[in-house]
Amino acid sequence: MRTLHSIAELRALTGSELGVSAWHEVTQQRVDAFAAATDDFEDIHVDPARGAAAGFGGTIAHGLYTLSLGPKFLYEIYTLNGHSLGLNYGFDRVRFLTPVRTGARVRMKAELAEAREITGGTRFTLRQTFEIENEDKPACVAESVLAYFD
Repeated sequence: MRTLHSIAELRALTGSELGVSAWHEVTQQRVDAFAAATDDFEDIHVDPARGAAAGFGGTIAHGLYTLSLGPKFLYEIYTLNGHSLGLNYGFDRVRFLTPVRTGARVRMKAELAEAREITGGTRFTLRQTFEIENEDKPACVAESVLAYFD
C-alpha cells in the first residue's frame, strides 16, 4: 500500500499507475448477499442451473457487485493523509466487458488519469481496471471521480 501525505503528492502522480490491489474471491455467498442488499435476484446470479443454461457454466456476479469493490480495492492501493474531506463524486464512464463467474478471483489496477483543481480542493479521475485471474479481458473498466478537499 502506498501512503500519500498530501493532496499535492497525489496530484503529482497524475498519469501514473497508483497500484494493484490483492486478489478477492467472488463467492456465491457474497453474490447472494449483494442480491439481497439490492433486491436484484436475476437468476443468472443466484441460480447455478440458470447460469449454466445461459452459457456461463454457473452463476456470475452482478456487474455492479464488481464495480462496488472499487472502494475496497482503493483502500488496499493507497491511503491519503493531509486532507479535510474525501468524497466519491461518481463515474464518468463504466463498461462491463467480461462476466465474473462465482469462484473467480478479481483485483483492481488504479491509474490516476486526471487531476483538476476545484474550489477548496482537487477533483481526481481514476481509471479502474477490474481484472479476472487467468482471463485476458478485464471484467470492468471504469473512470471513477473522487474529490479531496484541503
